[in-house]
Amino acid sequence: MGDGGQRNNLYPVFLKVRNLQILIVGGGNVAEEKLTFLTKSSPDAKVTIVSPMFREDTIALANKFGVDRITKKYHRRFLKGKHIVIATTDVPEVNIQVYKDCRKRSKLVNVADNPPYCDFYMGGIVTKGNVKVAISTNGKSPTTAKRLRQFFEEVLPENIDDLVKNLNEYRKTIQGDFEEKVETLNEFTKGLIAKKRS
Repeated sequence: MGDGGQRNNLYPVFLKVRNLQILIVGGGNVAEEKLTFLTKSSPDAKVTIVSPMFREDTIALANKFGVDRITKKYHRRFLKGKHIVIATTDVPEVNIQVYKDCRKRSKLVNVADNPPYCDFYMGGIVTKGNVKVAISTNGKSPTTAKRLRQFFEEVLPENIDDLVKNLNEYRKTIQGDFEEKVETLNEFTKGLIAKKRS
């Protein structure tokens, strides 16, 4: 395989986080970073953030996106009703306790910068209208994910969303069964991935 037998076994999903309750534990730089990524991708996300202290920028961001703030130390009672939990404190014992509490309660958990204590990773994301590309390096290299994100942001045309909408309308007008429609759309879009000649 040329990669020492390693492969990325993660299964990518696109979550409707407006339908889910997310808890961020911590109020420092990492918490703000995670909240920034989350709200940038999903401004309608339902988020609660708990910490004994919050940075001013984090408070401003939380207020902007209607994030509930709880100014207290973490306690497992804050997990009630939550689907996804992100632990970002600078106290490893607290983060590991969050992980253990979540595992007991079958909640998805991510301990920032600690892959063994993660059920999921927050990958690089590129959004152009209805088109979203998520990038994972299996938790190995956030820098690589960042560079790939920048690459896709440049490569995907700004008008790709127009294409998506137009093709959706065109799909409704095509006659025939499912296979015939797929074949027609495949022919129609073949030029999209034709290699550019330099």
